[in-house]
Amino acid sequence: MRSTPPILEHASLEPVSEQDAYRLSKLETDALCEAARARRDRVWGKTLTFSPKVFLPITNLCRNRCDYCSFRRSPGDPGEWTMSPDEIRAWLQRAREQGCIEALFCLGDTPETGFREYHALLRSWGHERTVDYLRWAAEEALAAGLLPHTNAGILCRDDMIALRPVNVSLGLMLENVSDRLCEKGMPHHRAPDKRPAKRIQMTREAGELHIPFTSGLLIGIGETVEERVDTILAIRRLQREYGHIGEVIVQNFRAHPDTPMGFASEPTPDELAATIALARLILDDGVSVQAPPNLNPASTAALIRSGINDFGGISPVSPDYINPQHPWPYLGLLREGCEAEGFRLEPRLPVYPSHLDAPGFVDASLRPRIDQLRTELATP
Repeated sequence: MRSTPPILEHASLEPVSEQDAYRLSKLETDALCEAARARRDRVWGKTLTFSPKVFLPITNLCRNRCDYCSFRRSPGDPGEWTMSPDEIRAWLQRAREQGCIEALFCLGDTPETGFREYHALLRSWGHERTVDYLRWAAEEALAAGLLPHTNAGILCRDDMIALRPVNVSLGLMLENVSDRLCEKGMPHHRAPDKRPAKRIQMTREAGELHIPFTSGLLIGIGETVEERVDTILAIRRLQREYGHIGEVIVQNFRAHPDTPMGFASEPTPDELAATIALARLILDDGVSVQAPPNLNPASTAALIRSGINDFGGISPVSPDYINPQHPWPYLGLLREGCEAEGFRLEPRLPVYPSHLDAPGFVDASLRPRIDQLRTELATP
């Protein structure tokens, strides 16, 4: 009869110490997943969630050049775009009609600092900076009956202060805290906004401002297992200091054609499962752990068995512009997959109850719209 190591018995009940987190990473994946499932089930029960969203890529202009990214463009590149005000309004209206609750605004990092053409376009619409356009777009989303969540790359403190009253949450993937990945020949070498210190600083400032926040790690871009643990622990430290991180995404690298890493090896299902389980065992109970189902269309059961409690945003109206060759799952099939594992699949808001019910984390002006959509979700 196989006995459970004491470290796993402890991890199945509460987060492990930093020293034990590295010891966990040496254990077999099946054992990690078993402990992660026990932690998940004890805290989150038998309900898995997702956020019904519309994905609005405001612009794909970006000053960074990550070796794995197929999203970013420069002015004049094939496929370059910036959404006009009319396009944003039309998509918001379509999304609300299709039952979306979240408006996810996503774009490249600080494009106005690198591209004069884009800055001139913003000015023609009456906006000096991208953050001004994002604030306008979020106000339009609220007017359309949606809750905005913005992932705009690196934002300074003043930018986040400007966006806070019109967003229920903000996000930034930490990706990895290894400076080694920014060295010459590594995937973040030509991406100044992927320096770990910058991303940690923004995450910390969001905490100081009491902004509900999404973080995450990207696996399979050349990092070691120890660097994955480093990243999860960095997120945990920030969460414990400020209490603002509501969810952590564990995202697996998928190779995109026509990128420098177009033929790079992708992480194995076992690596993804082990990393999800480590995230669940290292992070505190109140932090949601999610993985994108569209990047793992044949692995719904494996994701669930690894310890996730959430699938993130899923859109009935817009593609995943970051990974366009990986369509969102049909909700009916995803629901069947969850039920086969003994779980219910339910929609949620793009901000968690832990922040909704805590003073100071959500701007008072957003409460009426939040309450309306909360009632809508609760109505069969």
